[in-house]
Amino acid sequence: MASVTYEHVYKRFGDVTAVNDLNIHIEDKEFLVLVGPSGCGKSTALRLLAGLEDISEGRIMIADQVVNDVAPKDRDIAMVFQSYALYPHMSVYDNMAFGLKLRKTPKEEIRRRVNEAAQILGIGELLDRKPRQLSGGQRQRVAVGRAIVREPKVFLFDEPLSNLDAKLRVETRANISKLHIQLQTTFIYVTHDQVEAMTMATRIAVINKGLLQQIDTPQTLYDTPANLFVAGFIGSPAMNFFPARILKDDSRLYIDANAFSVQIPEHRNNVYMPYNGKSVIFGIRPEDIHNPQFAPPEISAQPVPAKVDVTELMGNEIFVYLNSGDHNFVARVDPRSRYHFNDDVQLVFNMENMHVFDRDNELAVR
Repeated sequence: MASVTYEHVYKRFGDVTAVNDLNIHIEDKEFLVLVGPSGCGKSTALRLLAGLEDISEGRIMIADQVVNDVAPKDRDIAMVFQSYALYPHMSVYDNMAFGLKLRKTPKEEIRRRVNEAAQILGIGELLDRKPRQLSGGQRQRVAVGRAIVREPKVFLFDEPLSNLDAKLRVETRANISKLHIQLQTTFIYVTHDQVEAMTMATRIAVINKGLLQQIDTPQTLYDTPANLFVAGFIGSPAMNFFPARILKDDSRLYIDANAFSVQIPEHRNNVYMPYNGKSVIFGIRPEDIHNPQFAPPEISAQPVPAKVDVTELMGNEIFVYLNSGDHNFVARVDPRSRYHFNDDVQLVFNMENMHVFDRDNELAVR
């Protein structure tokens, strides 16, 4: 078992900086998820740790050992890729045992490790089958089992669920989380799917354009995003953003978005008073926009007029796509709501959960 540390790590491909001054310390037995859009550098950061790419600058440590110049086979890590990469002519047992055979591990030890991994993953009855006889989810479990038998210090997962259908993704996601609890080993997991990140991680590192944007627990990222990018990336559907100004009327502060104006809760006036008269970006999550008929009684509700564009019934909730003036936004409302295309409606914003971002640097105003 081991911690992992990135210290001022850079990776450059010619003029392109794929990883830009990355600093992360991952605790022993932690489940860290690197998340961000395609091309943001998260997979490159994982490949640097695995030794599949050379570091341009900085250093990476596993436990207390700098591994910049250590061969991948000697780093005591195991990696699970998006592609299962199973040998089609070998049985499941032989696929899982192959790496151990190359290391000349004794046969009894190989048998013990393969059988233990198969038991953990629920694939004991599949050991004699060939990969072509397996479903996608079973193949992915074999690929994970091949990593488990190595008993590494660190597990690396590079978008391992991308090839699975929606139902299997949910099921396998839960299995990987359970696996982390059982093995008590350091997991580092790369995905572009923020739902995977939110449901699996001990902590999430959000990366964009090679730069670490914020690293924290899933709930903290959701509640207090550090900047506009994190706020828009974490949460599904994404946070709504409105160009606006903060205006003062007597002792009260308002968010003025032209098409509507909403009052800021008085206990937050001190935070936003320095922005009086300035342009900002106002943010509110879809789940903090309510049909007033079913709004929770304890919220700080501010009315906003809008016109319904599209409704999506999800069973336990309705996604309502709306416009107010030039602003388009989405709300998650109670399924008892009766909204139809082109209806003029009045929503309420829960201003206790509002967000404000500096227009110039896009940092959250706290």
